Amino acid sequence: MAEEFSKAVEEGIKLSKRIYFGNDRAVSPPKPPTTMVKSNTGFLPTSPMVYAVIHDPSIVDNPDIPSYQPHVHGRCDPPALIPLQMINVVDCKVDCYLDSAFVEVVGSWRLHCVSGSRSCDCVVAVPMGSQGSILGVEVSVHRKSYSTQLVDMEYKTGGKENAPTQEGGFLKPNMFTLTIPQIDGGSNLSIKLNWSQKIICGNDVFSLNVPFNFPDFVNPAGKRMSKKEKILINVNAATGSEVTCKTSSHPMKEVKRNAGSKSFSNETDVLSWSKFDINFSYAVSSSQINGGFFLESASVDDVDQRETFCMYLSSGNLQNTKVFRKDIVFVIDISGSMRGKLIEDIKKALSAALYKLDPGDSFSIIAFNGEIYQFSTSMEMASTDAVDRAIEWININFVAGGDTNLLRPLNMAIEMLSNARSSVPIIFLVTDGTVEDERQTCDMIKNRITGESMFPRIYTFGIGSFCNQYFLKMLAMISKGQHVAALDVDLVEPQMRKLFGKASSLVLANITIDVLDDLDEFEVYPSHIPDLSSDGPLTLSGKYKGNFPEVLKVKGILADFSNFEINLELQSAKDMPVERVFAREQIEYLTAQAWLTSSKEIEQKVSKLSLQTGFLSEYTRMAVLEIDRVVKAKQSAKQSDGKKVSKKKKGEDVQGERLLLLPKTGIGFGNLAATVENIPPGAVETLPDSAEMFAKAASDCCSRCLNLCCCMCCIKCCIKINNQCATVFSQLCIGLGCYSCLSCCSDICCSGDDT
Repeated sequence: MAEEFSKAVEEGIKLSKRIYFGNDRAVSPPKPPTTMVKSNTGFLPTSPMVYAVIHDPSIVDNPDIPSYQPHVHGRCDPPALIPLQMINVVDCKVDCYLDSAFVEVVGSWRLHCVSGSRSCDCVVAVPMGSQGSILGVEVSVHRKSYSTQLVDMEYKTGGKENAPTQEGGFLKPNMFTLTIPQIDGGSNLSIKLNWSQKIICGNDVFSLNVPFNFPDFVNPAGKRMSKKEKILINVNAATGSEVTCKTSSHPMKEVKRNAGSKSFSNETDVLSWSKFDINFSYAVSSSQINGGFFLESASVDDVDQRETFCMYLSSGNLQNTKVFRKDIVFVIDISGSMRGKLIEDIKKALSAALYKLDPGDSFSIIAFNGEIYQFSTSMEMASTDAVDRAIEWININFVAGGDTNLLRPLNMAIEMLSNARSSVPIIFLVTDGTVEDERQTCDMIKNRITGESMFPRIYTFGIGSFCNQYFLKMLAMISKGQHVAALDVDLVEPQMRKLFGKASSLVLANITIDVLDDLDEFEVYPSHIPDLSSDGPLTLSGKYKGNFPEVLKVKGILADFSNFEINLELQSAKDMPVERVFAREQIEYLTAQAWLTSSKEIEQKVSKLSLQTGFLSEYTRMAVLEIDRVVKAKQSAKQSDGKKVSKKKKGEDVQGERLLLLPKTGIGFGNLAATVENIPPGAVETLPDSAEMFAKAASDCCSRCLNLCCCMCCIKCCIKINNQCATVFSQLCIGLGCYSCLSCCSDICCSGDDT
């Protein structure tokens, strides 16, 4: 889908050459850099963008300076996408809390490429940073406004089974799109975008990257007009420690300072929009393990009226902190769906991980499909010779093919790590498939780790949407490991390296919180507390009832297996939206629990939390509220005159408002059929059988051709004709196809339009 989008943008840029900008226009639409041309997705947005959807190329013209345009035959199929020009001001505000950032971008775009007497749809594209999650899109244009909101999966409108739908959803895992219908040429679109993303952390240095690289063709053509960029970054480290700016892609000046927080600003008049992403890194100085916790009262509209509890732990400066020795077994899926570039990327990432092992570490490798392939039957010390032999073995045995069978290799890895001593045993699991016995596998892991003080941590790496990411998350949570959902198959290698970096830099294990005797209820997410890594802070959240103490005692084991204890102090949360900062993690953990237990009650809890915080979930979907301001103004005038206005019924649109549902955006709970068929991650879902599609089209035609002829009847008739007649009929169809008659017939008779 991303490749088709990029190609449509490329076609749109070519089509925009029809636009005449007057004598002041100096150059034609610029070409992308050479590095972009080589990629099939080189025209994907690298900043918030808006595109005109062009089906009919004859409407492309300058709305201000109509010009003679040569006649264009045919239509764009698929439609071309012309990037709109951005005007006036772009305002970017980023609020950083711990390892999360909330981004708001406000800007204006102009539909500069469509004649003033014509209209077209516009697509808003929002690329987001690491683990981005869309929170809202607001569009204001002429007499209408559009805003996204979440509704539960049961939502219906007007008493109908199916609500009206609108195009939109995720082009890629971190790239959201939304279509705004029928905008008049020359209109200005005022747009506000909100999303959240993760801040990359390590050794008390936090690195923020916000997509802000605007291509040349969004700059208004003609005279070089002054434009304004505003960037505001608010950093709330929550630790009370000093925050120090390390690097910045844009010149920033400090505008506000408090204990543990700072604000940085940039406001510049520019001739062309930013050509760089916003890269901003800052350090929070600390020489040892530190942390704190926050409490937040429930809001009035919160269904769960329990108080919110949130805690964080940070490793401090790694120079003064020792990491655990590792005994690690790599369990790698080499089924048929991993073929091609994917298996090669995994080979590279695994080879890099082996080279990073210390000589005192031990390792082994298990590759699995329907069969099991072992590098060694026992753990090998990570000597140079052993690593070289392992990489040679990988190159020979990592050949994608066969089915996916997970339980046996997982049991085998646990057995190999049963004698691990003076280390944190780790299973590094990589798979792209769904298996039938996932719940039984979770139960097996629970039973095997019961009573063990240092049981194997399972770090799960799920590739694509065909594997059950919530099963893998539950496996990781039960074993105090970590999970990464690698939904973008192009980023598998760097994401796998990142997860291994987290697994190999543990500094505090077996973390526990002292029992809180004064609490009536205490629920924490995740229920099994993971180990602390130097690669970012550890964050927990939950709900409670009762009197929470002002000092919280946390215990654990250091890398030398000595006991560790720290008292965390209650910190003020007046400047931090605590529930919102931790909402995404809560939703993901609760969804995994709902899947494991098949609990409708937990599903409802996830749905309510999603609706309350604005984060997407498997049990909610996004909708677009369209408001006609002219109609609403007339309605308000009637109310002020004392006239009665009918009240809106639940699930029904009111006058001047319309709610359009977007396609479901959840990643789902795996696809067993796709796994059995060995469909590679990222591939489009299998299409219906051609005969089934043809029969359906025929039955649709049958109800539309004035009841005089019937395509299904034709099919039945064709079965009975002789070979000579069939040959003549086939040649006739080919001839008609050459003159596009069949295409015309399809559009008129079988398109589903009633006109």
